Amino acid sequence: MVVNRYVALGDSFTEGVGDDDPSRPNGVRGWADRVAEQLAVGNPDFRYANLAIRGRLMDQVLDEQLQPAIDLEPDLVTIYAGGNDIMRKGIDIDAMIGRYDAALSRLRATGATVVVFTAYDTGWAPVFRLLRGRIAVYNELLREVAENRGLTVLDYWRLRGYDDMRMWSFDRLHMSPAGHARMAAEVLDVLGLPHAIDVPALGPAPTIDDATRRREDREWVRSFLLPWFSRRIKGTSSGDGLTAKWPQPVGVEEFAGDTAAGDPAAAARS
Repeated sequence: MVVNRYVALGDSFTEGVGDDDPSRPNGVRGWADRVAEQLAVGNPDFRYANLAIRGRLMDQVLDEQLQPAIDLEPDLVTIYAGGNDIMRKGIDIDAMIGRYDAALSRLRATGATVVVFTAYDTGWAPVFRLLRGRIAVYNELLREVAENRGLTVLDYWRLRGYDDMRMWSFDRLHMSPAGHARMAAEVLDVLGLPHAIDVPALGPAPTIDDATRRREDREWVRSFLLPWFSRRIKGTSSGDGLTAKWPQPVGVEEFAGDTAAGDPAAAARS
C-alpha cells in the first residue's frame, strides 16, 4: 500500500492534544503527525492534511470536515468522532452512529482506505469509568458499521497498556507523548505498513502513596475537571478560536516541523 495523500479528521484525539510541541500549529504534534512523518519516508509526492480541532462534537466534525476531506481526494483517511458527545447528558448513541455511518459511507465511496477508532475502555479510570457502558454501546455499533462498509478498525478498547497514567497527559483525558507514539505505531500496524516509531518502554509503573494520590486528584479537579464543567455550563469549547493545523495538504518539510531539518527520513524516525 502506497499512500500519497493522507487526511486526518476528528477532535482533540486526532489534533494531537497532550503531545505538546510549540513549534507546530496549535502547539501540538500528535499521533497523526507521527504517522504522516513515517508515510513520507522515501515518497517525495506524499502530502498530509489534518482537519481535526479539539472539542468538536460528532455533528461539527461531519459538518465542518467531511466535505473538505473528500475534496482533497485522499487515498488514506483516519477519523475519530463522538468522544465528546459520549460525555454529554441525553446523547442518543444510535442516532449519532446513524449519522456517522452515512458520513463514513461517503468517505469510503471515494475509494480511500478509511480507518476508524473505537473509544477507549475507561473501566479503570476514576470518574471516566462512569461512561464505560455508553462507550461499549458506541463501540459495538461502530464495529458493525465498519464491517458493513469495509472500513479498517483500530480497536482502541482492546489495546493493552493504556491503563498506565504515564500514557496520559495531566488532564487524564488526552494521551501523553508516549501514548501518541504508541497510537501512531498502532495505526501503521493495523494498515500493515512499515515504520520505525520508537514506542517507549515504560517499565513497571511507579508506586504512589495515598497522600500523593490524593494531592494529585485534588490538583486534577482544580486544573481540569472544574474548568471542563465551567465550559459545559457556559456553552464554550476548548477549540473555540482555533483552526485546523493543516487544512491544506503539506509536505514533510512543513508538517514535521523542526524534526525535519536536514533529513526527512531521519525526522520520520524521531
